[in-house]
Amino acid sequence: MSMLAYDGTAMLGRQLRRMRNNPGLLILTQTMPVSMLLFFGYVFGSALAMPGAEYRSFLVPGLLVATAANGIMTGMFQAAQDVHRGVTDRFRTLPTSRAAVPLGQAVADVAVTAAGLVPFLLVGLAVGWRVEGSALEAAGAVGLLLLFRFATTWAGIFLGLLTRSEEAAGQLGGATFLLPLLSNAYIPVGGLPGWLRAVAEWNPISAVATALRQLFGNAPGTDGGAWPVAHPLMGSLAWCAVLLAVFVPLAVRQYARGER
Repeated sequence: MSMLAYDGTAMLGRQLRRMRNNPGLLILTQTMPVSMLLFFGYVFGSALAMPGAEYRSFLVPGLLVATAANGIMTGMFQAAQDVHRGVTDRFRTLPTSRAAVPLGQAVADVAVTAAGLVPFLLVGLAVGWRVEGSALEAAGAVGLLLLFRFATTWAGIFLGLLTRSEEAAGQLGGATFLLPLLSNAYIPVGGLPGWLRAVAEWNPISAVATALRQLFGNAPGTDGGAWPVAHPLMGSLAWCAVLLAVFVPLAVRQYARGER
């Protein structure tokens, strides 16, 4: 475990330096959620039955979770980039823990995501969103959000190691934008057709978004009848546990497997 911690810290530093040396991508990933908040908040807010301010209070937690789900895309692209450029093969020749490289990438991604929450939440406050719950509940919401980002990043790392191609990762990553659309991140799902509503309610994004709305004090208790959204906090933790239980060992095994 001490070897994993030491090697993981070294890989974390490498990932953070990598992001620092690519400021254009960093700025894009940090400003895109703010742009989406302004666009969805004022365009969709004028088209839905919810008043604008009420919709923006509904939207901010959902958009936070949609951004966290993009850990699939960023994790996949960075892992595929390292494989494609031979960086991963060089890492495999070093006497390091096989879990250290993907762990460092996942932790670095969460750290950058946490930093990006500050401008996003400030813009959310500026457009009318408010934290109606307690400070402890708000802290719990942020912690849950970062846990979900950590879990989705592991899924992305595995897919990136599996595809081994920057181009394929970029194309597949674009498809992840559909995931928030099939959830309650942007709109309530109560008016959807039965089968589509069931898909949305069992989408992990819906459970986490509902949990954040509860913890921030921004929305009704539940957004549907399926168990994950009827019990959003437990549902969110269950989804995070499932994602980590599945994709952490898969990612580490795929990294260790290499060309074999």
